[in-house]
Amino acid sequence: MSFLYNLSQTPPGLPQIPCSSAFGGGEYRVIMNIVIYTQIKVFPPPFSSRCSARNANGARMPRQQRSNPQTKHHAIHLRKESTPAERKLWSRIRNDQLGITFRRQHAIGIYIPDFCCPKVRVIIELDGSQHLHQQEYDRRRTEYLESRGYQVIRFWNHQVMNDIEGVLLAITHELDRRA
Repeated sequence: MSFLYNLSQTPPGLPQIPCSSAFGGGEYRVIMNIVIYTQIKVFPPPFSSRCSARNANGARMPRQQRSNPQTKHHAIHLRKESTPAERKLWSRIRNDQLGITFRRQHAIGIYIPDFCCPKVRVIIELDGSQHLHQQEYDRRRTEYLESRGYQVIRFWNHQVMNDIEGVLLAITHELDRRA
């Protein structure tokens, strides 16, 4: 690659070769041949400050995937289609209103809890009438999430709609207990 610079614009340290009169007198052609050979190793993003998993050599180990892409896409869909009880509770816990950050429809493994606080590992589930018929599924789901270190708190939708202050008090109590 070659560039034509006026003498006053030539970057310092680059080789300068006088040009013929075809380029006009007093101008120099700056010739740069740059070849860069490098190996690029692609690693997952580094662990956050609260994670310290390292291998025997002291290097950071790759983070275990929290969920699969299919579950993540389903979580995005659920965020767009929230129930009235979920919207009401979210309006009261979002933006650190309880002093801690919650995530909505946060995929963990194959499950998507309604609300999750990863920092203190608390999950809030809102149950509607359909949960009366899927108690075994809810039990397996809770066992899985607890095996991952989360505490699951369940509320009925009517509790959120009729007694939001009581629900918030119970959530705050659990957050204080886990912090």
